[in-house]
Amino acid sequence: MVQPMMTPGITPAGTGEGGVVWNILGQTYRPMQHSAASFAFETLFPDGTFVPPHIHADQDEFIYMLDGTFELFLAGETKHASTGDLIKMPMGSPHGIFNKSGKPVRALFWVAPSQRLYELFSRIHDVGDPGEVVRIAAEYGVEFLPPPG
Repeated sequence: MVQPMMTPGITPAGTGEGGVVWNILGQTYRPMQHSAASFAFETLFPDGTFVPPHIHADQDEFIYMLDGTFELFLAGETKHASTGDLIKMPMGSPHGIFNKSGKPVRALFWVAPSQRLYELFSRIHDVGDPGEVVRIAAEYGVEFLPPPG
């Protein structure tokens, strides 16, 4: 798929660009902006949900914390980020994102360049088997790491 050029405009609060909303393993993702250069999406992580440690070999990823607290696996360490913090995850850097806060967490994520992450999210929307999500993600350049131990 040829990635779109970004056009000027506003994506209204509470909506996804083009009305798109994805359910990814119980988390809600709404694309806010998508172009070849970058892809931004708002997320809602219910308490107890997470994205296991993984690597984007060819994308820098960022998270701006809108509301709540994430526990993160970054650069081999456990860290915490709260409302107003910016999380920076350089390409090739293993990272995992966990909501252990007891409350929902809202955050704005973005990656640069976008590569095929939009297409990955479209494909794993409503896939309920985490193993299948991991298998599909590998086809799109996202490598999940084996569990520690």
